[in-house]
Amino acid sequence: MVRGESTNLPVQRRTMKIFYQSFLLIFFTAIVSGGCKSKKPSLAGDEPIEIADFIDFFPEAKLPYQVGDTTLLKREKDSLLISGKVFSQFVPDSILEKTFGKTARPKLYPLARVKGGNETYLFVKALSADKRVAFVLGFDKKQVFLAGMPVLRLDQEVPTQQAATIDTRFTITKTISRKNKDGSVSEGKDVYVLNNDAKNFNLIVTDALDDKREELINPIDTFSRKQKFTADYGNGKLNIVSIRDGRKADQLNFFIHFEKNNGECSGELKGEAVLRSNGIAEYHEAGDPCGLQFHFTAGAVVVKELEGCGAHRGLRCAFDGTYIRKKDLKPKPAKTKASSHK
Repeated sequence: MVRGESTNLPVQRRTMKIFYQSFLLIFFTAIVSGGCKSKKPSLAGDEPIEIADFIDFFPEAKLPYQVGDTTLLKREKDSLLISGKVFSQFVPDSILEKTFGKTARPKLYPLARVKGGNETYLFVKALSADKRVAFVLGFDKKQVFLAGMPVLRLDQEVPTQQAATIDTRFTITKTISRKNKDGSVSEGKDVYVLNNDAKNFNLIVTDALDDKREELINPIDTFSRKQKFTADYGNGKLNIVSIRDGRKADQLNFFIHFEKNNGECSGELKGEAVLRSNGIAEYHEAGDPCGLQFHFTAGAVVVKELEGCGAHRGLRCAFDGTYIRKKDLKPKPAKTKASSHK
């Protein structure tokens, strides 16, 4: 063996060992750094965040993207929760308040992010004790909020199915279908586009649901009706204000359903009103921005919206109206056979 080789061999080994250690250190550092960058920050706290982090928190979706009834029923992970404080940094409080009221604090979860030209669309799920709603939010190319609206609200109608879809032209279509008792299916839809200049979602097409129901199911029909104003008021089978006894002497249960403009706009609400004086009762409920007034006369009730009830009716109509009191249907006495004297 050459003396020089024998002398340099330990040095070479040490050099190689240092090289491999450095390589492994750089390799694992890159993996850890990459993992940290890919991990999304939590939005469940109250700390301020950047708008880019807020938008990136929503998973990117391919077009067409659809939100359905099952989406609102799906259980979400707590790690995806968006706190109200973080949400309100970028979205006006009025967007949620119109549906949930000023005092409600719905849980918020990201559904999807869609990039459309210069705009970005975010779909978010909002849940409260009694409401499940999907919203779409629009942001401009500078990631500034433009507009927002509810696109789907879970109802209690078993025969109906709802969906909201954004397609490759970035039009948003809200559809509702109903299976009728005769086996036929009725369908209605509203189509919207985001108007960047006006900062709202414009309704461009509407096709009213062909509602073939011939009579309405009154959910409080069997409630007691001993108070002075308890009765059914209305015109026809699909326009009704039903008043029944409340839990206390100064309370009234009510159910109201109306259809206007040849059925193109309808509304429905069930609740409890407080009887004031002079035949006037008012409905106000915590968490609901809607306010109604009922003015009872001898033969009718006049209903007036005191505050916005848009969450319970169509956009182009209101609960306002006069409903005629219907005659109470009393059961006819049973016929008895005349006594025989024979």
